[in-house]
Amino acid sequence: MLCFSGKTVVITGASRGIGAAIAKRFAREGANLVVSANEERVETVAQEIRDNGGKALSFVGDVTDKASVIALYDAAETAFSTVDVSIQNAGVITIARVEDMTEREWDFVMAVNTKGVFLCAQEAIARMRKHGRGGRIINTASGQARDGFIYTPHYAASKMGVVGITQSLAKEVAVEKITVNAFCPGIIETDMWAYNDEAWGKLLGDYKPGELMREWVDGIPMKRAGTGEDVAGLVTFLASDDAAYITGQTINVDGGLIMS
Repeated sequence: MLCFSGKTVVITGASRGIGAAIAKRFAREGANLVVSANEERVETVAQEIRDNGGKALSFVGDVTDKASVIALYDAAETAFSTVDVSIQNAGVITIARVEDMTEREWDFVMAVNTKGVFLCAQEAIARMRKHGRGGRIINTASGQARDGFIYTPHYAASKMGVVGITQSLAKEVAVEKITVNAFCPGIIETDMWAYNDEAWGKLLGDYKPGELMREWVDGIPMKRAGTGEDVAGLVTFLASDDAAYITGQTINVDGGLIMS
């Protein structure tokens, strides 16, 4: 059964990792996809979806720029008429000791991870209100929205901010049949976590590539890192009719690493 047939899903940060996995899962469920990122390789994801019989449009843009965000949702409406699900997944991280962290790093991470979520959610809600069909807003937070980690105060602040945005918007639009939820991925096998392993490894000790990651994975009750497909299963549920009475929630998807 194609649960999202006739529905349009916009996903930012969809050129790789979690975003690409989410896009491919929605495509298998029959959705019309608009996949966006700040790099041309996002077209590769869209082409793969089309090659497998799905419908997908790629868009290269900047989630921190209001004009670019408006253009993204204009493109979605032009291609597919509506916006039914919007997934704010674009995110960045840098890792440094507090004395070495620059103001530019702080501003960049906060702009992408928090302002970008707000700008995209703001525009998506406007389109959903216009169409009067309700909708789903789903935001990518992080395990650091629960428990800030060393050498990443800007990232922890940005992801805790995502939870606040999620709760505030959920209360504002609930009566319009628009739900707003977030999810907190833990250790997921992505390019970002390859960077995390290397950068944290250098600061936390004399770790060789992969050693710190393995040490942390040993601390997960399920004893494995997550995959993009693990995350995609939760996200498609939150976007489905089965989740119509769930809003304002932030759900961990981390193999039991953080329990709340």
